[in-house]
Amino acid sequence: MIFGRKTYQVADTALGRSEQRLCIVIVSDAAEPQVNGVVRTLGQLKSQLIGMGHEVISITPDQFRTMPMPTYPEIRLALFPGRRLARMIEAANPNAIHIATEGPLGLAARRYCLRRRLPFSTSFHTRFGEYLYARTGFPLKWSYAFLRWFHSRASTIMVATKSLQQELEDRGFGTPSIWSRGVDIDLFHPRPELQGAHPAGLERPVYLYVGRVAVEKNIEAFLDCDLPGTKMVVGEGPRLDYLQKRHPQVHFAGALFGEELAKAYAAADCFVFPSKTDTFGLVLIEALASGTPVAAYPVQGPLDVIGDAPAGVLDENLEKAARQAVTIPRETARNYALGFTWEACTRQFLNNLALEPESTDPAPEPVMATM
Repeated sequence: MIFGRKTYQVADTALGRSEQRLCIVIVSDAAEPQVNGVVRTLGQLKSQLIGMGHEVISITPDQFRTMPMPTYPEIRLALFPGRRLARMIEAANPNAIHIATEGPLGLAARRYCLRRRLPFSTSFHTRFGEYLYARTGFPLKWSYAFLRWFHSRASTIMVATKSLQQELEDRGFGTPSIWSRGVDIDLFHPRPELQGAHPAGLERPVYLYVGRVAVEKNIEAFLDCDLPGTKMVVGEGPRLDYLQKRHPQVHFAGALFGEELAKAYAAADCFVFPSKTDTFGLVLIEALASGTPVAAYPVQGPLDVIGDAPAGVLDENLEKAARQAVTIPRETARNYALGFTWEACTRQFLNNLALEPESTDPAPEPVMATM
């Protein structure tokens, strides 16, 4: 029997209130060494939760036997994870279970919770239907039928933006709750020393893309733009070899992490985001926090993150947007990004969790915690 763990009050001196200390299981088919917004979001969430005094148990593919995902070998899929996943959840004895993805682990966790009548929350990170359609032509209506079924029994569905919230409502997903995104402003920050000669010797202005190199990211719309200076791509994926051969003049830097990634953002003159399928676009605020203005299409994600703010330019003509965005002052981009904090996002997540009703046992004594 799980959900038997007692919670206790932690004094939050920074906010002048107390809250429960929880054990939370987070199940995700997306995990390192994958490089994407879901992995970075869950990593930041875990770090923030631990910093607030909570216990987090991550269940990810690296803990199981796996196989490469067809057409996308960088992604590993857990094989027959049901029994081991059940043992892991029972050993954790959590207060809440959150299912972050709709893959094999997500399905196994959903099945486990339903069989034991346990509440769980889910999150809608990725346009699974659009990605599958772009790769295989699989009908969107079938994908969304599966996604509605997957999320239908969740106590809460979490989404990053209001526009995605409205779209899923219109598609029959009920009423999702907002769980926004933040940025590490200590890692991603302007670096004036990189604004002279580019560290990689690239001709300026440098137009940067960061993300998966995959067909659904619409990268060729960026690479086909007639722009002065240099185009730079950071990331790996199934489309990399093809694009390297088709665009030999582009600087492909491969996957970068931590300080190296932060330096790539800060050394660029403009960040170009060609995707039309992302639900948020964490890279947008990472670039802005680095002082790098953004050019993107006026679609969900960029509209939610930037809208009509002066930190970027949204236009159906991506080349025009990039040429205009490169003139935006770097301090304008940085100042706008300071409005996105991981702490606020983590508190949204906690408020959205599906928790078992509180025990009728007497409340234990408060435990003081320094924040």
